[in-house]
Amino acid sequence: MRAMKSTLCSLLAGFGFFVGTDLFAADAPPVFPLWPDKAPGETNTIGEEKDLTKPGEGLVAGQRVIRLGNISTPTITLYRAPKEKDTGAAVVVFPGGGYNILAWDLEGTEVCEWLNSIGVNAVLLKYRVPKRPAFERHAPPLQDAQRALGLVRSRAQEFGFDPARIGVLGFSAGGHLAAALSASVAQRTYPAVDAADAVSCRPDFSVLIYPAYLTLKDEGDKINPVTAVTSNTPPAFIAMTQDDAVRVETALFYSVALKQSGVPFELHIYPKGGHGYGLRRTENPVTAWPDRCAEWMKSRGLLKK
Repeated sequence: MRAMKSTLCSLLAGFGFFVGTDLFAADAPPVFPLWPDKAPGETNTIGEEKDLTKPGEGLVAGQRVIRLGNISTPTITLYRAPKEKDTGAAVVVFPGGGYNILAWDLEGTEVCEWLNSIGVNAVLLKYRVPKRPAFERHAPPLQDAQRALGLVRSRAQEFGFDPARIGVLGFSAGGHLAAALSASVAQRTYPAVDAADAVSCRPDFSVLIYPAYLTLKDEGDKINPVTAVTSNTPPAFIAMTQDDAVRVETALFYSVALKQSGVPFELHIYPKGGHGYGLRRTENPVTAWPDRCAEWMKSRGLLKK
């Protein structure tokens, strides 16, 4: 029955119908195709989309992680906040995975459920991975991110969202994607396909958790041109650890760039915790970042009804 309802959601979404969460409240949230046809330049030749996690591979907080790979058909999944908590704010979530896979539950579905618990609507983006030949690794995902923000904002009234309180939250490569999107709002990186592409794709705020690739190590940690910071960059919340293999400098120097451009930000650096913990709680204080993030969102008026 669950599978039948999920399929029905997808079919209705494919015809442009909004499937309310009340209809299938106890089942999977509605899924919408990101593009009306194939994604730009997509050939669908990378193989079957599937969980690539091997038995016993890389447990996080003692739990398995879904490592979703071979994605050629991007989608957005709508997670509505409970009516009694709904603030009208929304966040588009970008899971990480080095632009090779998506940590689908760890940095996706679990995060959407947490956002719902604090009254924030969530939209989970399934963007294209792995890297496509002849394209920079972030290029197709950036197209998907731009399309997702414009699409969500264009349907804000239908979804019950405040179009002026739509942010992004990304982990690792997803953090890079969130920062790249924040730097690429002047024009789309693909030919417009419909009216949604005429709507602003600028996030109103960003949350970057152990973000990757924000600086160029071999150039003195200069800000990566892909994630360039200007006075138009949205306010940011950033959390990372000193012992992160991605290098804490990427968050530190990005924060300096935000300061120099007059962009409000909040930065949390913890001594240990490594990388890839999502919001699964452990003894490491860094895993309390959701509490600090909720406080930051509240301080910016994002949690008001």
